[in-house]
Amino acid sequence: MLPGRRHDISRLEAFSDAVFAFALTLLVVSLDVPKSYDELMALMAGFVPFAASFALLTWIWYEHNVFFRRYGLQDPWTTTLNAVLLFVVLFYVYPLKFLFTAAFSFFIPLLRIEQLTVTPSQLARIFAIYGAGFVVLFAMFALLYLQAWRKRHELNLTTLERFDTRAALGAHLVSATVGVIATGVALFAPMPLPLFSGFTYFLMGPAHWVFGVSSSRRRKAIEAQIAPAGV
Repeated sequence: MLPGRRHDISRLEAFSDAVFAFALTLLVVSLDVPKSYDELMALMAGFVPFAASFALLTWIWYEHNVFFRRYGLQDPWTTTLNAVLLFVVLFYVYPLKFLFTAAFSFFIPLLRIEQLTVTPSQLARIFAIYGAGFVVLFAMFALLYLQAWRKRHELNLTTLERFDTRAALGAHLVSATVGVIATGVALFAPMPLPLFSGFTYFLMGPAHWVFGVSSSRRRKAIEAQIAPAGV
């Protein structure tokens, strides 16, 4: 991938960073100070779902940062897409942590001290809610890259930058597609398959590997074509 274009941090980026910081803060604020040994152990057990939530939010922030470092767009449509993305991030903070806590409670008994009661059908619906948010997030990223592609002439993108823009758009569509599959399993598969909807996200690895290998080959072919011209 090409290095990010250098530009001054815009108010849109600063606002977005503040929203991501607030979302991460909400994860911490939701933690109560333990009042007993059992509550302390439950809090320590909650490190796993907290870490998973933190990692996912950090990943989304990274993808957001990569886009704006490359293109620095601030047009109305980009601002609108960015607003939708940030709205979903904030709205899903608590559902995200609840989902990870509920999922990991099946493997970490100490998490059940919080009297977290979720029936199999309820857990399936939670997976569907999470999947819908996942799809919307990566659909927004795909639309952001589509907007950058539409403005490729204004941005004076090189041949390789244009290819990277299309490749990034495709990669986010791959992620969104995995989310659609996971959501479909949670909503329409017969029990107990919806309970394993979360494992569908393991498809991200092989799906992105196949897409990455294909993109890498095409990029090398383009590099070979433009190298003699010194472009």
